[in-house]
Amino acid sequence: MKKIISGISIFCAVIISAQEAIQFQELPYKDIIAKAKKEKKLVFIDAYASWCGPCKMMEKNVFTQKSVGEYFNTNFINARFDMEKGEGREIASKFGVRSYPTYLFLNGEGELVSRNTGYMEESLFVAMAQDINAPGNKKGSLKERFANGEKNPEFLINVMKLNSETDYNFAKKASERYFENKKKTEELSKEEVGFLLYFLKSTEDGNYSTFTSRKAEIIKFLPEETYNEFDAQIKLSKIVEQSIDDKNKRINEDSFMKAAEPLVGKQAAMTKLNQTKLAFYEQNANFPEYEKAALDYYKNSDSFEPNELLRAAWVFADHVKTVSSLKKATEWAEKSVMRGETSENTYILAKLYYLTGNKEMAKSYAEMSKNMAVQANSDSKLAEELLKQIK
Repeated sequence: MKKIISGISIFCAVIISAQEAIQFQELPYKDIIAKAKKEKKLVFIDAYASWCGPCKMMEKNVFTQKSVGEYFNTNFINARFDMEKGEGREIASKFGVRSYPTYLFLNGEGELVSRNTGYMEESLFVAMAQDINAPGNKKGSLKERFANGEKNPEFLINVMKLNSETDYNFAKKASERYFENKKKTEELSKEEVGFLLYFLKSTEDGNYSTFTSRKAEIIKFLPEETYNEFDAQIKLSKIVEQSIDDKNKRINEDSFMKAAEPLVGKQAAMTKLNQTKLAFYEQNANFPEYEKAALDYYKNSDSFEPNELLRAAWVFADHVKTVSSLKKATEWAEKSVMRGETSENTYILAKLYYLTGNKEMAKSYAEMSKNMAVQANSDSKLAEELLKQIK
């Protein structure tokens, strides 16, 4: 009888403990969002990975605590998704989840309200949730609030932080409103300078006037030389834009150099011009011009990172026919392989050897690429197809 009573007690304790823990809804993502909108609550998503130690510790030590369960079950629609399976993959991509555990808080529109990461003790975890559950975060769509002219600095900073990777243009607009309303009597902080530089890409950006007018404050946090270099690069971006002939899909090199050289000097101007040509001609599939630009830019290949050279070598392998150019690309690929063999760089090198008539070396590196891909459980199709061509 004592054993039966003891067993019942343990069973009841388990039931009570389960009731005290966070109750996660086992529903599809869209239904979770719909439920949150209907109940006028925020969504809490535990974004985890099955192999993650801290995720398991949160599940065992924190999610099961009474204070945690009571607060989260009352105030949020709770859900858990493995970021490496099913819908979790789409959620991870949508909200930029790259570390575990990540805690996502969304409103009823499916917009990100807050994102936090890492193991947290019970009291800190609840305090975080209480702060996020403040009335302001449940007012509605972040974009609607922004469109309605909200100027609250904390709101704008939150928009910047949450959307910098997933919706840069929205975050940039928030930054511009933030700095437009930043009082001249309030000095910029280090964090604010970081936001300003991150959301500044052109002399026509709203933030550029803040960048120029508040130089004295900015150079308290970075060397004046760095400030001047940053300013020059922004101005160069505008010159690049003005030098592109969209009609003929070419770059007016003379126009670019005439405007850029007085600003940054001949060498820096030439470097920027060549980088621009490479990007522009690849984007527009003008591979004869890409070939000429790459051969000129990478003339002294020892000055460049092997991975950068490898990218150009791949473009040559796929689109260039000139044997002498392909031999130069082979040298670029060899530099990458010498640093460390991967299934990608050994494949590119194998293809270049094949295209330049060295079938023996091509076969050797293609087999190496295939074997490395198989061992890493990655796609070996390209290497296998190349081996068929070689034979």
